[in-house]
Amino acid sequence: MRNAPTILHLDMDAFFAQAEQASKPSLRGKAVVVGGLGPRGVVATASYEARVFGVHSAMPMAQARRLAPNAAYLVPRGAFYRQISDQVMALLRALSPLVEPLSLDEAFVDLEAGEAAWDSESARLAGVRLRADIRAVTGLTGSVGLAASKMLAKIASEQAKPDGLVLIEPGTERSLLAPMPVRTLPGVGPATGDHLRRAGITTVGEMVEAGEDELVRLLGKAHGHALYAMALARDDRPVVAERETKSVSVEDTYDVDIHDRVRVELEVQRLADRCVRRLRGAGLSGRTIVLKVRRYDFSTLTRSETLRGPTDDPAVVREAAARLLDAVDTTGGVRLLGVGVSGLADFTQEDLFAQAAEVRAAEVRAEGPEHETSEEPAVAEVVPAEHRWRPGLDVRHAEFGHGWVQGSGLGRVTVRFETPESEVGRVRTFRTDDPDLEPAQPLPLVRRRPDGASAVDTAGRVPTVGPRPGNGR
Repeated sequence: MRNAPTILHLDMDAFFAQAEQASKPSLRGKAVVVGGLGPRGVVATASYEARVFGVHSAMPMAQARRLAPNAAYLVPRGAFYRQISDQVMALLRALSPLVEPLSLDEAFVDLEAGEAAWDSESARLAGVRLRADIRAVTGLTGSVGLAASKMLAKIASEQAKPDGLVLIEPGTERSLLAPMPVRTLPGVGPATGDHLRRAGITTVGEMVEAGEDELVRLLGKAHGHALYAMALARDDRPVVAERETKSVSVEDTYDVDIHDRVRVELEVQRLADRCVRRLRGAGLSGRTIVLKVRRYDFSTLTRSETLRGPTDDPAVVREAAARLLDAVDTTGGVRLLGVGVSGLADFTQEDLFAQAAEVRAAEVRAEGPEHETSEEPAVAEVVPAEHRWRPGLDVRHAEFGHGWVQGSGLGRVTVRFETPESEVGRVRTFRTDDPDLEPAQPLPLVRRRPDGASAVDTAGRVPTVGPRPGNGR
């Protein structure tokens, strides 16, 4: 393990919820919960104000509503979050060629590889500058951990939350880890934690005291050796710049179980098309088509079919998904469907295109000349009214300008008209079919001046360096 604390871990603070608060002045300082709003939805992110009530990510949305009935509940705006993430990742890549993204809002950076830091002081300064740059470019805050290894850098960023910076000095690692719960270490989940607790081991220091042989006896050779090394603050994992994409998939959970087999088949076809759009957007193709079905009793079935070569042809993926569905009994009802493609490559197998074309041509010939037609035009997907005006989505009105949906129902939609730079806006209600109201694209959180500089003034807000009490993700 290196001696200098030049591994940086960045974690944006309550990312989705913070982005929504920055985008909507009326929600700043308020409890905000982002996630699926249906009866089976789960929380993706909760603002720190919502966490006071016990709301946290992965919690069922129904439970969150009971704990915080007055919070704002919004659907995720994935494309909006990705735009902000791209800005943040660009700042990280300006620091070093070795950036390892873990998600939209989290990444490791090897500062030494980019010659951005070489000792504690230069690493601290790099972290302070990064946090200021993120604030200036996105208007949001992120927490930074700095240490000599990935494990410790992530622990440091957890201690820094929210909106802080913690640097773990070399030589202090073991004393820092000793009182921490065993769940602090990577690879210690609920099952392993319970197993250790039953053996009387609840802290990292107690793991060290138990010794390597005892951990191997309790957890097995590979797991025991690995966790003992981490308990001693040994972590030699490098920052890996490129994390290979294993698969591309999409799935939907339905508020009401689907019993109609025809509807299930249509949903699978729609998901296959969405999956291919995402596949093509990433410039990829794949050989293995995967179908996921979660039935009424929560049992989950996964079926797959491997093709002769990689494809990104929607017809090929649809046909494979349909064949897989044929082997699945959906009589009792379906609560979730998913279609994925794995075995990814950055090229396609031409004969698969030909194969799909031949199949379609044969079908047309079999139907007769009256069914022959040119290539079908793209048909826009019909979006139900209740999904068109979902809480949190952006809209524009011909008279009142930009706003966002607060809620809809009974043929009405309520909109608050405000922008990231405005004061708290006024609320108005319209018919859902009002011709003057239409969906809109999100506005940027930070307006750029004509000279290219940010309109956010960071001079009056100096980033705090050091741990803060009461932190949470």
